[in-house]
Amino acid sequence: MRHRVATIALGLTAALAATLLGPAGTATAHDKHHDLFPSTINLPNGFQPEGIAIGKHPYAYFGSRVNGAIYRASLATGRGEIINPGFGTGSLGLKLDDRGRLFISGQTSGDGRVIDARTGKTLKIWNFTDGTSFVNDVILTRDAAWFTDSQQPVLYKVPFGKHGRLGDRFVTVPLTGDFVFTPGATNANGIARTPDGRDLLVVQSNTGLLFRVDDDGEATQVDLGGVPMTNGDGLWLEGRRLYVVQNRLNQIAVVDLNRSGTRGTVVRTITSASFDVPTTIARYGTRLYLPNARFTTPPTPDTTYTAVAVRP
Repeated sequence: MRHRVATIALGLTAALAATLLGPAGTATAHDKHHDLFPSTINLPNGFQPEGIAIGKHPYAYFGSRVNGAIYRASLATGRGEIINPGFGTGSLGLKLDDRGRLFISGQTSGDGRVIDARTGKTLKIWNFTDGTSFVNDVILTRDAAWFTDSQQPVLYKVPFGKHGRLGDRFVTVPLTGDFVFTPGATNANGIARTPDGRDLLVVQSNTGLLFRVDDDGEATQVDLGGVPMTNGDGLWLEGRRLYVVQNRLNQIAVVDLNRSGTRGTVVRTITSASFDVPTTIARYGTRLYLPNARFTTPPTPDTTYTAVAVRP
């Protein structure tokens, strides 16, 4: 596959390079010029993007479904480069922590990975399973990384050691309770924390249901007043507001939750003419950024791909 990869702007200083690291989560709008950033970021031809992660500084990270390559782009200029060539299988959901570590969901490889977001060096790989799997998304809590598997009724929990150390241990947590698994379908997909930080939120793509899941894997369906999260994919939580990407519907459902995440109301949807099957979501300043996976477009090495910005 041929990649047309733009290069990082000339004259990138050591001080600017240091800003590539930043904690995951909502970035503060400290840069008063960020509204002038491009609304479209061109990704390498044939890249087939899926995941996105942004820290507190204006750089976005994207994963490729083709070979797992990781592309880092400047939100200010739109220019970027491949920082990790991949692992041979796809890289899907991404999350960036405050140590500059990028956590990666390993698709059909059955693994989770971590790379250095500045250098691209691979830091850790956990082989969750050698069986059928589709490790789809990841969320970071204070003491662990949690990964979903769309082809198995489980979550994978990777506990952090002292000071966030990455160890070898992980736990496979069965999904129980209200969660009903359908073999062969895209089941558990996007994952986030509940507003109170005590539990997890998981969307099931094939049913459109949203669940609150505790540390033991017991799932309770979130009451959304009967409104389904059809084609639910990436999740993004800010306070009590949850953004749910509905990929093939080309929209984002905006859900206001109660503190525990047991009930919610869909208050509106966000659409854009620039959406072409967006999958995942991250925020910087006043904008939400989403990669266009273009699932309805037959992929070739020359197929063009973009990420786009919209206002929440």
